[in-house]
Amino acid sequence: MEWLGVDDAVSTEAEFYWLWIGATAAYGVGDVVTTIALVFYAPGVREGNPVVAAALGSFGLAGLVAAKLAVFLGCLALSVYAMHAWTDRIMFAFPPLLLAALGTALTLVNVRLLLG
Repeated sequence: MEWLGVDDAVSTEAEFYWLWIGATAAYGVGDVVTTIALVFYAPGVREGNPVVAAALGSFGLAGLVAAKLAVFLGCLALSVYAMHAWTDRIMFAFPPLLLAALGTALTLVNVRLLLG
């Protein structure tokens, strides 16, 4: 089993990359950047997620990035495992689509809070 390649029975390499580019843009960049802007530059606004708030409180910006990165890498691992071990197309695509949708929604909420 080749873990570093894309299983052609489940997906194409281009699809894999585009799914994860979308997840990275929405969750990895959009949500993280707007969360940083809110937490550090908007007076009176606090992080609503208790796990991320604890990471922020204990480790600052590094804690925020580590918490978001842990979720991202966990979803990536699940997607790759689903592709190779289960050859399950739905479970392969679900993690990046979930992160993209969640990241887009959280980015929109954060922007709304930034704009007042």
